[in-house]
Amino acid sequence: MLTLLSAMYIVVRAASSEADPIRVLVTGAAGQIAYSLLYSIAKGDVFGKDQPIILVLLDIPPMLPVLDGVVMELQDCALPLLREVIPTDKVEVGFKDLDAAILVGSMPRKEGMERKDLLKANVAIFKTQGAALEKYAKKTVRVLVVGNPANTNCLIASKSAPSIPKENFSCLTRLDHNRARSQVAMRCGVPADAVKNVIIWGNHSSTQYPDVHHAMVNVHGKEVKAYDAVKDDSWLKGDFISTVQLRGAAVIKARKLSSAMSAAKAICDHMRDWWFGTLDGEFMSMGVYAGGNSYGIPEDLIYSFPVHIKNKSWNIHDGLTVNDFSRAKMDATAAELVEERDTALSFLSQ
Repeated sequence: MLTLLSAMYIVVRAASSEADPIRVLVTGAAGQIAYSLLYSIAKGDVFGKDQPIILVLLDIPPMLPVLDGVVMELQDCALPLLREVIPTDKVEVGFKDLDAAILVGSMPRKEGMERKDLLKANVAIFKTQGAALEKYAKKTVRVLVVGNPANTNCLIASKSAPSIPKENFSCLTRLDHNRARSQVAMRCGVPADAVKNVIIWGNHSSTQYPDVHHAMVNVHGKEVKAYDAVKDDSWLKGDFISTVQLRGAAVIKARKLSSAMSAAKAICDHMRDWWFGTLDGEFMSMGVYAGGNSYGIPEDLIYSFPVHIKNKSWNIHDGLTVNDFSRAKMDATAAELVEERDTALSFLSQ
């Protein structure tokens, strides 16, 4: 009898020690990025192998039949951490009690559309989503904006959710970071994880500045500066930068579709680091709120900086030296973001 009671106690204790499920929203959930992303989240690759998940999938009404198919596939994966899947087209359902929001959906640029028209359309979307975060989500929610123009969309969402800390909003530049890391690794003939501390400064656009002045490469067990490992300054200041800046367009040209697999991987990397922290001595690139006192970047922008993360809080890695070459590139992408911000804010007030 005592043995039976002990066994029952162990079972009850094990059941009660399981973590509560977290609610994770993915917008644009019927799209191709989400299709590559959802399995990794539900499997535990992002928020932890012992963290139950409730997945909330939001999309526009015409995409709901497609979303039903996505839900069926997630069910058919028989993933032990996936407690519930909630497909919806309603913000009051999608944004309720969220722990994490991954805002993938946005208005894509269509043929003949001017950039200001694209901004206007996305201001409307991210104003609505920011207001929904404000009204329905937890104040501790961590928000990652993926939909382009990601930096400015993120800023609009943040401004539309004033009671959620600005530090809880970020935009995705990890894909650019991963691209830069991979290009250096291939050039040096080493694995991608042998390269650390590349930086993406600024906008997730063709003005972004991939910077390797502070990057290190592990070559045969010894860490050396990226410039010394590559031994080709003209490439690092020329083709390397343009390759990273224009990689998304190159993928579209080759694949006839935008980046999906690599974008999903970058989203996972970004959110996992935000949840669990960066490694000691390493920083990653995130589009975060610029308060006006880091690296001379104007305030009130979402700008990509090198950050290190601990306890779900990021801090900009300050104190890096910036040479004249880098300064010019950093200022150019900041100027584009200022112009985007001012245009978007003019629409926000309408």
